Amino acid sequence: MIHRTLILFNAVPIRIILPAVITVLLFVLTIFFLILPRAESQLMEARREMIRELTRTAWGTLEFYAEREKSGELTRENAQALATAHLRRLRYGSDKKDYFWINDMHPHMVMHPYRPDLEGRDISDMTDKSGVPIFVEFVRTVKRSGAGYVDYDWQWKDDPDRVVPKISYVEGFAPWGWIVGTGIYVEDVRDQIAAMTRHLTLMCLGILTIISALSAYIIWRSFMVTREKKRAQEQAGLRQKQLFQAAKMVSLGTLVSGVAHEINNPITSVMLNTPTLEKAWAAAIPILDDHSQKHGDFLMGGMRYSRIRDRIPQLLANIADGAVRVKVIVADLRDFAREKAPEFTEDVDLNKVVQKAVGLVSNMIRKSTDNFMIHYAEDLPLISANTQRLEQVVINLVVNACQSLPQSSASLRVATRYDAAENAGIIEVRDEGIGIPKEVLQRIKDPFFTTKRDSGGTGLGLAISDKIVEDHGGTLLFTSMPGQGTTVQVILPVREIRSTETATEETQRTDGTYQSDQSDQSE
Repeated sequence: MIHRTLILFNAVPIRIILPAVITVLLFVLTIFFLILPRAESQLMEARREMIRELTRTAWGTLEFYAEREKSGELTRENAQALATAHLRRLRYGSDKKDYFWINDMHPHMVMHPYRPDLEGRDISDMTDKSGVPIFVEFVRTVKRSGAGYVDYDWQWKDDPDRVVPKISYVEGFAPWGWIVGTGIYVEDVRDQIAAMTRHLTLMCLGILTIISALSAYIIWRSFMVTREKKRAQEQAGLRQKQLFQAAKMVSLGTLVSGVAHEINNPITSVMLNTPTLEKAWAAAIPILDDHSQKHGDFLMGGMRYSRIRDRIPQLLANIADGAVRVKVIVADLRDFAREKAPEFTEDVDLNKVVQKAVGLVSNMIRKSTDNFMIHYAEDLPLISANTQRLEQVVINLVVNACQSLPQSSASLRVATRYDAAENAGIIEVRDEGIGIPKEVLQRIKDPFFTTKRDSGGTGLGLAISDKIVEDHGGTLLFTSMPGQGTTVQVILPVREIRSTETATEETQRTDGTYQSDQSDQSE
C-alpha cells in the first residue's frame, strides 16, 4: 500500500498543479486585498458625491422659495415655512429613511424630521460620543468654505438608541442664514462591501472546487498511464492546455457575469431615471420661460438659461443613448460567457443589416478611405437571425478594415451574396490594408488576443463577433496576405428560403465617396 502511494505521489505532475494553485491564490489575494479595498473606497466616494448632489438639490428648494419671497409673492415667514415643510417630507435611500435637516448659523435647530424636540433650541452644546461639537462644526465648515463634509457620530436614522459613524455634507444658504445638510451612514457602505465579500467568497470556493476536481483527475490519470510513459507524456501535454484553458474560461465566465451584473444595476437606474428627468425638465420649462420673460435671462448651473434651455433635452437624450449602448455591451459580454446558444427567429434581410451598419460607421469610412464601394445582391433570401447582433458584427469588421488601411487611396469593399450550393447568405468585407501575418491569423479570434494593446484594443471584438456568428450557426472566415489586404466572410445558413419582396437598392453617398458597384459581382 505504501509503495503504491509513493508511486502515486511520484506520478503527480507538480508543474501542472502548482501554477493552477498559485493562479487561484493570486486571484483570491487580488480580490480581497486589492479589488475589495478599492471598491470600498470608490463606493464611499460615490456616496459622498451623492449626498453632495442631494444637498445641492435641497439648497435649490430653499432658493426657489427665497425667490418667491424676493418677488413679493410670499412673506419670509411663509416662504421659510413652505421650504421646511417640503424638505421635512423628503426621503431617499433603500428604506426611505434618509433625510435632510436645517439649522441656522447660531446654531439653532430649524427643522429635523426625526428630532422635532430639538427644533427652535440652541444646539451649540450638542456633541457626539467623541466630544465633537456637531452643529458647531457645521457652522465652522460653512463659514470656512461655504460647504463641506463633516464626520461625527449620530443616531441611526429614526432609532435614537443606536449611535453610529456618519458623514454629512452641509451647505450654507446665505439669504436666510440657514445651513441645510444630509448624510450617509458608514455602516451602509460596509454592509454593501460585506455582501460583495460573501459573493466573491462563494465564487472563489467554487473555483477552488473546480481546480481541486481537475487536480484529482490529473493525479488519477497520471497513475493509470505510468506503464506507457511516452504516450502518457504526449497526452499529458494536450491535457495541460485543455485544463488551463478550461480553468481560464471558467474564471472568465464567472468574472464577466459578475461584472455584467454590477454594471447592469446602475445602468438600469440611469435608463429608468432619465425619462423622469426629461418629464421634469419639460414641466419646468414653462415656469423658467415665464421667469425669463419677466425678469430677463439668468444663470442656471453656471450658464445662461437662454443657452442651456435647448441643450438639456439633448444632454438627457445622450445619457439615454449611452445607457442603452452600455446595456447592449453588457448583454454581449453575457452572451460571450454563456454556454447555450440563443434562438433567433427574426426574419432578417442581410442587405438591410449591411446598409444600417455602414451608415453607423460612415464617418469613420470617410476619414479612412476615398475608395469605398458597396454591393447589394438581388433576390437575397431572408435568414433567421438577430438584426442588432449581425449589425454589430458588420460594424466591427468594417472598423477593423478601416484601421488597417495605410492611406486613403486604399480601397474598402463590402458586398452581400447568396451561395446556392451551400444555401447560405454571405457578407464579405474586403480591404487593401496591411494584411495579417499567418501566426496572428491563427489566433485572431482568441479572447483578449490583440495587436492593438497600446492603442486601447481589448481583443474581445472579433471573439464576440465570432461567438455571435457561431450562435447563428454560421462561420466567420478570414483570408489575408501581409501587404495585400484581408477578406472576411460572414457565412450564415439560410434555414428557410424566402425572397425579399424587393431587392435592396444600391446606396450612394451624396458627396460621391460611396460608389455603386452592382454590376461587378466579384467585388
